Amino acid sequence: MDLEKLPSFLSLIALLLISVFAYFEAKKENRGNRRLSPSSIAKAGVFGALSALLYVVPIFTIKLPFFPEFLTLHFDEVPALLIGLSEGPLCAFLVLLAKTFIKLPFTSTATVGEWADLILSCLLILPVCLLYRKKKSKKAMLLGFAISLPTHLILAMVLNVYVLIPFFSVLYGLPLDALLAICQAAIPAIQDVGWSYAFFAVLPFNALKDAIVIVLSCSFYGGLRYFLERNR
Repeated sequence: MDLEKLPSFLSLIALLLISVFAYFEAKKENRGNRRLSPSSIAKAGVFGALSALLYVVPIFTIKLPFFPEFLTLHFDEVPALLIGLSEGPLCAFLVLLAKTFIKLPFTSTATVGEWADLILSCLLILPVCLLYRKKKSKKAMLLGFAISLPTHLILAMVLNVYVLIPFFSVLYGLPLDALLAICQAAIPAIQDVGWSYAFFAVLPFNALKDAIVIVLSCSFYGGLRYFLERNR
């Protein structure tokens, strides 16, 4: 693929994902004669702003010395998961979409990083919210994570190997050898910026991030559930 067309390609995938999800949600809502309440929309707006804040402001990101310096922890998915568990997957999706569009004017990745984050965040969060909406139980939540976590981790590796690393190498004028040196400075076991990088850096990094997001979300949800649902 022509790397210059990659931002448009990823944005097309993201917009397709938006359209498909919105279509099925609309059918579901119409079938049940329910609409997204003004209260839910307001909550989505508040949590969307919070998610964008965690995503845009550098002070809320964390660099870990045992991962390459360009892999940074950010917890913008926590508000989306919280509102999704309380108000349903559509609200979670609106939060993710809002924080993405807020971040786009500040992009340093030609929007590729933002669209990739949106796609991966949807894969992590929406299956959990969909299953939890049908039956609000710990079993449904665990089943959702059992589906979303492997999907998210695998696709994150695939995107990095075939899309993100080649694109960023061209975008920043950074030769792959120089990128490999940066990775090996943090993780000597990395032998290339392909699947070795994916298994030794991308996989454990995303597994750690996802674990933190899940623990934080579940901890906060236990205390905020009454507050979030009292004005449903």
